[in-house]
Order: sequence, then C-alpha cells, then structure tokens
Amino acid sequence: MSGVLDAMASVIARDLRIAMRRRADVMTSLIFFVIVVSLFPLGIGADPVLLRTLGPGVVWVAALLACMLALARLFANDHADGTLEQMVLAPQPLSMLVLAKTAAHWLTTGLPLVIIAPLLGLQFNLDAEALLILLASLLLGTPTLSLIGGIGAALTLGLRGGGALLALLVLPLYIPVLIFGAGAVEATAAALGAGAHLSILGALLLGTLVFAPWATALALRIAIE
Repeated sequence: MSGVLDAMASVIARDLRIAMRRRADVMTSLIFFVIVVSLFPLGIGADPVLLRTLGPGVVWVAALLACMLALARLFANDHADGTLEQMVLAPQPLSMLVLAKTAAHWLTTGLPLVIIAPLLGLQFNLDAEALLILLASLLLGTPTLSLIGGIGAALTLGLRGGGALLALLVLPLYIPVLIFGAGAVEATAAALGAGAHLSILGALLLGTLVFAPWATALALRIAIE
C-alpha cells in the first residue's frame, strides 16, 4: 500500500512541477473564469435582485467551462513523450495513478477557481452565507468535474478533433453537478437550506471517486493499444 501511495505522490509532484513550468497554461483557465464571470454583471445591468438570481448559475457555468479548457492536455503530453506507456506497465494499479493525475489537474485548475469564486461572487450581490455555500459547492463539485473529464480525455486521446468530441462527451455528464451546485446557492438565497444539494454533490463526488479512475484507466489501455 505504501508503494502505491508513494507512486501517487510522485505523479502529483511531477505534474505540479510541470504545471509550474507552464504557468501560462494554468493561468489561462483562471483568467478565462475571471473574465466570463466579470462580464455578466456588465451585460445584464446593476439590478441587485437579477444579479443575485443569475449569479450562482453564471459562476458555475464559468467554472465548468474553465475546467474543460485544461482537460485536453490531461494525458496528451504523457502520451506524446511515452510516460503514459510507462504508467500502464508500472506495477502499481493504473487507476490509482490516474487518480493522482486527476488530483493534480484539480489542484492546478479547480482549486484556484474555488479560492477566487467568493471574490467574484461579490459582483452578484451575494451575501456572506451564499458565498460560503458557493465555496462549499465548488469544493465538492469541481473534483467531480475533473474526475468525469478524465474519462472523456482518455476516450478522445490521440483522436483528430478530440477537443470538440471531448466537450460532447463530458458536457451531458456535467449537467447534474451544475444543477445541484448552482441550486445549493439559490436555495440558500431563498432561505430553503442547501443541505440536500450539498449532500447530492458529495454523493456524486464519492461515486466518481470509485468509478471514474477505473473507467479512465480502461479507456487509456484501449487508447494505447
């Protein structure tokens, strides 16, 4: 077990080092997120009620799209330089190494969005409780986006025009996360409580943690063969 954990830690550390060397790729998703969220208040006006109503959905849609920007390169570089083949041949389970790569993807793409989202939420006149629920929903939902996206990235690995196909594959699977993520904030704003929405987001995260690495590993083996 310690060997698997050491291998996962090595994969995460390696991917984080690579991400730090390619800061432009990391910043692209974050800047995209900030721009999309910030443009909406300018476009829809200064009505506080309208901003409060649309805010959760806008933030969540922007976060979903920003996470998708980095999915295409999740396995592409490793596939190009032969690292992926070494991972397949490694004695450690490929699903656990895939989980480590997905965790690194979330740390470099999802976590920055989670951290900055409450600041951007202030533009939509959200109160402190709604901002806290927004933070919690993104903290539960963005790892699920990365895990599901990993399946799509593996299925489209090496395909011409894979980016468009990747979007078609993962967007329908993202919809439940989007609905319950934005719904948690909307329920809080309506004084209905966000417990049910957050519980469902947690259940989705646990389900994808169990299923997604195995499915991604299977797709990677097929792509390499």
